[in-house]
Amino acid sequence: MYGIDVIDAALLPAMLVALAAGLLSFLSPCVLPVVPPYLAYMGGVSVSEFAETRGARRRVVVASLFFVLGLSTVFLILGIAASAMGRALLQYQDWFVTFAGVVIMVFGAHFVGVYRLGFMDREARVDAGDQGGSAFGAFLLGLAFAFGWTPCLGPILGAILGLAASEGDIARGTTLLAVYALGLGVPFVLVAAFFPALRGAMAWMRRHMGRIERISGLLLWTVGLMMLTGEFTAFSWWLLEAFPWMAALG
Repeated sequence: MYGIDVIDAALLPAMLVALAAGLLSFLSPCVLPVVPPYLAYMGGVSVSEFAETRGARRRVVVASLFFVLGLSTVFLILGIAASAMGRALLQYQDWFVTFAGVVIMVFGAHFVGVYRLGFMDREARVDAGDQGGSAFGAFLLGLAFAFGWTPCLGPILGAILGLAASEGDIARGTTLLAVYALGLGVPFVLVAAFFPALRGAMAWMRRHMGRIERISGLLLWTVGLMMLTGEFTAFSWWLLEAFPWMAALG
């Protein structure tokens, strides 16, 4: 499925954006602050046990892996759906890319603070019930997280779905969503494994939430502008010229 026709120099810029978008989703104001208690709940331990007990952290790490598997499942399905829609609308791809670029720029300006869109400041979460303490429960929580944690994921995820749809190829579009899932999911596993060492860094990030949100908005706005102007294609050619070894990818 992931042969030389899937991952090539033309896809690499979008993959880098998808990875960065996943990381920024993790750092968003309504995800990062709740990561420690959320992980502790998934592992069936208290936050103090999570911070101080190695055995408790092992349970949390296992739970976090199944949690990431759950949210990745949803993102891959969304990637397949978006790519299939883009493929069906291939004859209108230029119009579709233009529309997606404009929408992404609107989302980006919201995060930068140019204006505020009220519907994006409302948060909706899916209640998964009492699912903590088991691998299957963590998987269900991952599904619930991916489906219902908005607006933190919605705008940034929408930008990546727009990129996936513009590819017009199911394998390539799904690859972008898989990379996004890695960018969002791997930090959960890292926090689960190294929580005591990362507490200071997480506290620093919480103090700078506004700056992180503006960075994510600037990224979205730039992606939208590049889609509108065709600079993604130009950037792909630049990558190929600057790093000739990438020609071997496709």
